[in-house]
Amino acid sequence: MAVDIEQLVALITKEVMVKLRTQEAEERGDLPVFRCYDCSQGRCAWTCTDKVRRVMDAGATRIAASLGAGGVATDIARIIDHTLLKPDTTPAQIAQLCYEAQKYGFASVCINPGYVALAAQLLAGAPVKVCTVVGFPLGATSTEAKAAETVQALDDGATEIDMVINIGALKAGDYELVEQDIVAVVRAAHTRGALVKVIIEAALLTDEEKVKACTLAKAAGADYVKTSTGFGPGGATTHDVALMRQTVGAMMGVKAAGGIGTLEKAREMVHAGATRIGASAGVRIVAQGA
Repeated sequence: MAVDIEQLVALITKEVMVKLRTQEAEERGDLPVFRCYDCSQGRCAWTCTDKVRRVMDAGATRIAASLGAGGVATDIARIIDHTLLKPDTTPAQIAQLCYEAQKYGFASVCINPGYVALAAQLLAGAPVKVCTVVGFPLGATSTEAKAAETVQALDDGATEIDMVINIGALKAGDYELVEQDIVAVVRAAHTRGALVKVIIEAALLTDEEKVKACTLAKAAGADYVKTSTGFGPGGATTHDVALMRQTVGAMMGVKAAGGIGTLEKAREMVHAGATRIGASAGVRIVAQGA
């Protein structure tokens, strides 16, 4: 596995060098430079965030802007888990995710377990954490499987674990099973100094069940409760975030995830009580300015 990762890092480094040479050619005038003709006053970074995102995705590392254009929302960037959990994700996309996380100062990258070792190597020495998911996305695997997943993820370099509760057990009133499920992951993670965020999949629960799930997560020693997987019937809502914050109190983290695609919505979640934001649109969010 280590050899494969080293080869992949070398390939990614080569691709980055190609992008840098392209950028140098643009600066010399050998290639056309992007200009947004809709923003004659140079405020594209503030008013045309979708265009800016496309330019960044194409390899740009800086965007020119005139006086008055907004910068990235660094306050929000610091609490974003930059997320990519699609089943067709490629190693190159993981590398891009890690690059963006370092560039914008995101809290972590949140990825599937199979890419933890790669992300850990790409982010070695960086302040960005490596977060992965356990029992994802259904939460219906056994307690033993979730604990084993956690140990493997930690061995591969993960420092944060987002686990899905046993949703069916919660709805059936088997609260002991739900709590022991969380306890097993928390024990494995905390032994290695890793954080645990418990995904309750709020869109499938009544308010009473949401409160119960948060209470069980807190009793089990988890560090955060999290609204959603992003694969359920709904994402984060300010109502759910506020309810979860009220339930767990001020000392436990609350992560809002699912459907957060704008800076305005991210800040609404923070105002409601979120201390971490899970988003696949992190670059677009922070590019919308402070």
